[in-house]
Amino acid sequence: MKSISTHILDTGSGRPAANVKIELEFLDASFKQVASSETNSDGRVAPGWLAEFKAGTYRIRFHIGDYFKARNEPCFYPYVEIVFEVKDATQHYHVPLLVSSYGYSTYRGS
Repeated sequence: MKSISTHILDTGSGRPAANVKIELEFLDASFKQVASSETNSDGRVAPGWLAEFKAGTYRIRFHIGDYFKARNEPCFYPYVEIVFEVKDATQHYHVPLLVSSYGYSTYRGS
């Protein structure tokens, strides 16, 4: 199934970031939420979290501040937002997040 997937790796601990709230939004004049989930023990969202997949601009919001607060660790970014374009909805889009208390990185995965 072609869709959008994501996972979070806590680079400070070298482990997947579990129980992180994630919201996915689609831009249609303004951003509107189209899906939400929480990462599992492997730092991933379950397949099929997005009901309708089409070309356009998406934004994923990762609530990482809550994740670090639950671990009693400092966090500079309360959440991370990644905006990206889906040009071809027949392809799969994987958007991973590498995160630590004071930084983050992302890329288009496979």
